[in-house]
Amino acid sequence: MAKIVFGMNQSLDGYVDHMAFVPDALLFRHFIKEAEGQTGSVYGRRMYEIMRYWDDEQPGWGEDEQAFAAAWRRQRKWVVSRTLKSVGPNATLLDADLEGAIRRLKAEHDGEIEVAGPDLANSLTALGLIDEYRIYLHPVVLGHGTPYFAGPRPPLRLVAHDRMSGDVVRLSYVPA
Repeated sequence: MAKIVFGMNQSLDGYVDHMAFVPDALLFRHFIKEAEGQTGSVYGRRMYEIMRYWDDEQPGWGEDEQAFAAAWRRQRKWVVSRTLKSVGPNATLLDADLEGAIRRLKAEHDGEIEVAGPDLANSLTALGLIDEYRIYLHPVVLGHGTPYFAGPRPPLRLVAHDRMSGDVVRLSYVPA
């Protein structure tokens, strides 16, 4: 049975924003390894459209960007959207029954399936379907933006903490 994991970079004041701060080279390499090892990712429409950046080679990419793009392209992707009619390579649109679709993914696969984006994670949290939360805590204060927990805060239990690179700490929680 697959494990559903929601992990994102977060500011000290609880916000996620891929444009406000980026992982350093060491942390980015960690994310490459994560992507290489994941069974797949579940995306909401907005996050999927952001991540489509990795579908096409970009001028100036270094070795790490190429490695991440290769891992992302190989990975299975499931997209939750009411407006998209089609998706790109290795991607499948999920039906309107979000809970049923995620339960089927968990039952039909092994390994880790990443949840990409706080809005989708909020929906899956409300349904009790996220097995682990990984917060990559950056020493940055944003003061506004999209919160990591976009809805009710679930009761959690800390299961691991790791210094990742520089001043970034990964906190891993499971539902309590």
